[in-house]
Amino acid sequence: MNIAIYPGTFDPVTNGHLHIAERACKLFDQVIIAVANDNYKDNFFSLEERMTMLGESTKHLPNAVVESFSGLLADFAREKQARAIIRGLRAISDFEYEMQMAAMNKHLNQELETIFLMAEGDYAFLSSSMIKQVALIGGCVSDMVPAVVDRFLKEKYQASHQNS
Repeated sequence: MNIAIYPGTFDPVTNGHLHIAERACKLFDQVIIAVANDNYKDNFFSLEERMTMLGESTKHLPNAVVESFSGLLADFAREKQARAIIRGLRAISDFEYEMQMAAMNKHLNQELETIFLMAEGDYAFLSSSMIKQVALIGGCVSDMVPAVVDRFLKEKYQASHQNS
């Protein structure tokens, strides 16, 4: 079985992330959408919230599974017997960092290949950070995120405004 891992923090998942996942599912027998538990970012959503949003957003992908992981991605890939890592690229500015990560993952796990999928035009500008910023100041992001994410964002920001 050809298994690929699509890793990220997905804080929150965007339609751009989903589009990459959908394309990866056409290339591999199974795609593990791996939510990073340990990362260098201060996440807005908890691991459980991110897992819930991804699970609901990927129900239409029969060969995708959502799992969380801790530690090195290269080790997680070895454990899952994955042959590839899927990474989405939005702009040339993403490439340098992603190339370094791909080289390190290859160093840590020689059996692992990184496959870059370019974001299509409608998704090239989307980032989780931008989505959170727009939602924070009351902007509409419903056409850029799955419905479950839009609902979670509204609930989270309403709760934070009521507590301030």
